[in-house]
Amino acid sequence: MRLTILGGGGFRVPLVYGALLTDRAEGRVTEVVLHDVDAGRLSAVTRVLAEQAAGVPDAPAVRATTGLDEALRGADFVFSAIRVGGLEGRAQDERVALAEGVLGQETVGAGGIAYGLRTVPVAADIARRVARLAPDAWVINFTNPAGLVTEAMSRHLGDRVIGICDSPVGLGRRIARVLGVAPQEAWIDYVGLNHLGWVRGLRVAGRDRLPRLLGDPELLGSFEEGRLFGPDWLRSLGAIPNEYLHYYYFNREAVEAYQRAEKTRGAFLRDQQAAFYERLGDPRAPALETWNRTRAEREATYMAENREAAGAGEREEDDLSGGYEKVALALMRAIARDERATLILNVRNRTTLSVLDADAVIEVPCLVDAGGAHPVSVDPLPGHATGLVCAVKAVEREVLAAAESHSREAAVKAFALHPLVDSVDVARRLVEGYTRVHPGLAYLA
Repeated sequence: MRLTILGGGGFRVPLVYGALLTDRAEGRVTEVVLHDVDAGRLSAVTRVLAEQAAGVPDAPAVRATTGLDEALRGADFVFSAIRVGGLEGRAQDERVALAEGVLGQETVGAGGIAYGLRTVPVAADIARRVARLAPDAWVINFTNPAGLVTEAMSRHLGDRVIGICDSPVGLGRRIARVLGVAPQEAWIDYVGLNHLGWVRGLRVAGRDRLPRLLGDPELLGSFEEGRLFGPDWLRSLGAIPNEYLHYYYFNREAVEAYQRAEKTRGAFLRDQQAAFYERLGDPRAPALETWNRTRAEREATYMAENREAAGAGEREEDDLSGGYEKVALALMRAIARDERATLILNVRNRTTLSVLDADAVIEVPCLVDAGGAHPVSVDPLPGHATGLVCAVKAVEREVLAAAESHSREAAVKAFALHPLVDSVDVARRLVEGYTRVHPGLAYLA
């Protein structure tokens, strides 16, 4: 079975390959094709993978190419983890937004819109090529903003594109851990959009354990989301929000923390990863050791500004191991081998949330089998959550319209309608600022 990874020179690719090395079952991935537009990055990551595979019998063969069509032909699964504009683009997204006093995070607010505007046309082109060159392949999308990009690709691939994210997995794992429950034994009632969802229940043997957590301030304050949002606010919500909702519930504090930071997150990662790839330009450098050291620093500093604003302290060691590669592998196993699994995924809504149309991509528990991912029926969201979900989905639709029609007016509308951008004038200046610094947005000029 062949897996093609788009963005194959990306820093997190060794996580995916490492997960494949542990899979010894029949029907596993036997060949990995790495595609990237940067041959130097491909070379560096290929070195890391070679050291990972050393001594592992029957490790999946690795092939690298800068030719997209070549990478797609013959693929059974396509894992999309591209970054249009690179990390310099992310750093620019942050700077332009913060100069206007609004959030520049890569998936939330103005930064997420800018990233979506330059990514959607590329993702749509990839989807069209997959449909033509590998029509039987399944596409697993991790490219951010994951829900928006998955929806753009679904217009060409239907249900054969599925979005994944490690945030819901990590949240469910932390809640289960603090309640003394094995995560694999729990049903997590999670619903929303990508980076905009809530855990409303955690059931074991039919019994919801979440009320116990919400009723115990000490337990609530003992894990990351409890420290990030505060026990009082979680009790008021009656749910545990995805960590990215900190940008909505504590927006002013988050923006101030980002403005005080010595570097934005994007600038930090840009510089850190530039040093990593430069180091691996030396053939004598230990590739896997260098990657492990860089990854540890990357994970430890994740959402550092939000934790600073909330006084949440350092991340716990158990939360430094990532998780999206495990979701990807579980998804591939379920489809390729018809090993039924329940996973929280980004899929088309169908009739799951009545406030959204059938084609809207949402993030919910799904039953996965050889036929793909099937969203599970969920209870309606409370009013405050429904308002946010509908508002952000309306913004995503304007981004899609702008990318499809090359409409500057739709782009301005997308920024202006976002709950974290509070001015039409600011929206216009954001579009001006982003089109000035991003060649990939020349279509909006």
